[in-house]
Amino acid sequence: MTLLLVLTSLILISIAVWQLTKILELSKPVDYENNEIATDKDNDMQGKLMFLFLIFIYGLTIFSFFKYGDVILPESASVHGENYDRLLWFSFSVIFFVQTITQALLHYFAFKYRGNKKRKALFFADSNFLEGVWTIIPTIALAGLILYGLFTWVDIMTIEENDEALVVELYAQQFNWKARYAGEDGVLGDANVRFLQDFDGKNLVGIDPTDRNGDDDIVVQELHLPVNREVVFRIRSQDVLHSAFMPHFRAQMNAVPGMINQFAFIPNTTTQEMRLRPEIVEKVKKINKIRFDKSEELVASGDFPLDPYEFDFLLLCNKICGASHYNMQMKIIVETEEKFNKWIDEQLTFKEFVQ
Repeated sequence: MTLLLVLTSLILISIAVWQLTKILELSKPVDYENNEIATDKDNDMQGKLMFLFLIFIYGLTIFSFFKYGDVILPESASVHGENYDRLLWFSFSVIFFVQTITQALLHYFAFKYRGNKKRKALFFADSNFLEGVWTIIPTIALAGLILYGLFTWVDIMTIEENDEALVVELYAQQFNWKARYAGEDGVLGDANVRFLQDFDGKNLVGIDPTDRNGDDDIVVQELHLPVNREVVFRIRSQDVLHSAFMPHFRAQMNAVPGMINQFAFIPNTTTQEMRLRPEIVEKVKKINKIRFDKSEELVASGDFPLDPYEFDFLLLCNKICGASHYNMQMKIIVETEEKFNKWIDEQLTFKEFVQ
C-alpha cells in the first residue's frame, strides 16, 4: 500500500512539474527573431524539393511499369474474367488519370506559389463555379464507376439453373482444401461436421451416411475441371473463416462456418494451353532462374535436388486463417471433357472409399 501511494505521488508531482513548464513557456515574451520561422530561402528550397519529388514519383511509376509489369496476372482463364478485367482496367485508367493530374497540380502549385515575403497572397471568399466543378465531375465519375461495377457484379454472380453444370463442393479446413464432386445423380449429399469422425475418420468432409445422394460423391485433394463447361462451386468451412481464391479465373468467395456460399464460372483455357502462352513461358523461366540462383550452392553440394517450377492453376486461401495459412493451396487441372471423364471414372466414390 505504501509503495502504491509513493508511486501515485511521484506521478502527480511529475504531471504538476510538466504543467508548470508549459505555463512558463507561454508566459515568455514573443521572440520575433525566432529562427523556427521559415525564411524565403527555406520556402524556395521546399518548393524546389516538391517539384523534384514530383519528377521522382513519376519516374518511379514509369520504371515500375517496365520493370515489374510481368508480375501481374495473365489474361483470364474464365469466361466472366474478361468482364472482370475490363472493369479493373477501366477503374485503373480513371484513377491513374485523375491521380496524375491532381499530383502534378499539387506539386507544381507548391513550387510556383512557394512562400515569398514580397508576394501578397490572393484571397477570395468563394467561387460557385469551382465548387460546382469539383463536386459535379467527381460525382459523375464515381457514379459511372459504381454503376459499371454493379452491372458487372450482377453479370458475374447470376447463376442460372443448368442441368449440364458440374457441381463441386470446396471444403476448407485448417490448413488444406478438399473437393467433393456430385456423382452420377448430379446431387451432393448432405454434410455436417458432426459426421467427420464416422468410418474411423475416413469421412473427410462429413458426408451424412444416411443420405443416399452422398453415396456416389467423390472426395479428392486435386481439383480437375472440364474446359468450356459451367462449374458451380458450393463453398463451406469446417472451422474458421477461409476464402476460396482462384486468381487466374478471377474467382473468390468466402468459406464461412455454418454457411454454404455459391459461385460459378466457365473455365475457357486448359492448363496445357496456359503453359504454352508466351507470357507464362517467360514468367516460368524467370521464376526458375530465381529459384536456381538462390539455391545454387545447395544444388552444387548435392544436398538440394532442384525440381523446376511448372505453371499450374491454384486454389488458395485469401484469409489469414492461422499459423499454416500459407499451406492452404490445391492444384487445379483444367482439361478436355474426355480427359476429365476418364479421371473422374478412376476415383473412388464415398461408399467405395469407406468400405
